Amino acid sequence: MKLDNKKIFETLNPNKIWVPVAIGLVIVFLMFYLDPTVNARTLRGVFDASAGSILLALLFILMRDAGYVYRIREITDKHLTWIRAIYVIILWEFASAVTPSIVGGTAVAVFILNKEGIKLGKALAFVMVTAILDNLFFVIGAPIILFFAQGHIFPDARSMELRLGNSLQYLFWVSYALYAIYSLIMAAALFYRPRVFKWLLLKLFSIRWIRKWKSNANEYGNQIITASREFKDKNINYWVSIGLATVFIWSSRYFMLNALITAYESLSFNQHIIVFARQIIMWIVMMISPTPGSSGTAEFFFAQFFSEFLTGYTFVTSIVWRLLSYYPYLILGAIFLPRWIKQVFFKKKKKVKKK
Repeated sequence: MKLDNKKIFETLNPNKIWVPVAIGLVIVFLMFYLDPTVNARTLRGVFDASAGSILLALLFILMRDAGYVYRIREITDKHLTWIRAIYVIILWEFASAVTPSIVGGTAVAVFILNKEGIKLGKALAFVMVTAILDNLFFVIGAPIILFFAQGHIFPDARSMELRLGNSLQYLFWVSYALYAIYSLIMAAALFYRPRVFKWLLLKLFSIRWIRKWKSNANEYGNQIITASREFKDKNINYWVSIGLATVFIWSSRYFMLNALITAYESLSFNQHIIVFARQIIMWIVMMISPTPGSSGTAEFFFAQFFSEFLTGYTFVTSIVWRLLSYYPYLILGAIFLPRWIKQVFFKKKKKVKKK
């Protein structure tokens, strides 16, 4: 695998934080002016929030990030110290925040791990298994939470301005099927038959119309084989620890919004389940967003999913939600990136000169 350092540094550019911020602000202002229920009095509602629930939401954010840090250390067999793992996660989150969700920060994550002293093949393997675990959480967890939500996971189409109810159901099931198929294929390729996967890939790209990408398919097949070797001798404790960490991470991510909504409105146990479940649908919508970090898309669709739980507080809650869960990573990334570059590039050069 070859990494294009120039493209990666274009992605890891602190100046890019203004793009998602600008998009988010435009959407927020449009919502402010076009929605007759939103006014200055509505905005003052932000101060009606329960301090205890806000602190709980912040705790869930810290728990999620702690889970990420723990998981990357476990996945890399503790190659990273706690401090280095924190740097990796912050820069990974920053990359995801400044790129379209459909693109993600995979290549950047491989680059960061490689510069932290992990061989390129291993770095690729670690990033791939992280992606597979995250997808499997959705594939396995979605049917379970759908069962507990008792048919209330999709917003009522009659109450939605854009009448998106049926479209969202269709989008969800198509996306779920694609994620399930992709996750199963990648899991089988990585852990079961990587060489068979490469052979099938080459056969597929031998078709006349897509033959020009055969060399890329061959390289990808080699990457899968290389990555597969890294997990050949891992014991059950390794998989249990990173599997449980994945459940912890995503649960904390979703419970954060549950806590935030309770800062404005009390929820019954069943409503908590529905709010948690609807975030799975929101995640799908945000994953296919063309904007950096789903900026604008997330704020807009928040009202469609959760307005029925927030009487008069939907607009301010959506803003607080993004202020707590998204924008801090733009700021932290812009702060940590120059320090990381100094530590990884310039200190290494000084050591080489001393030798």
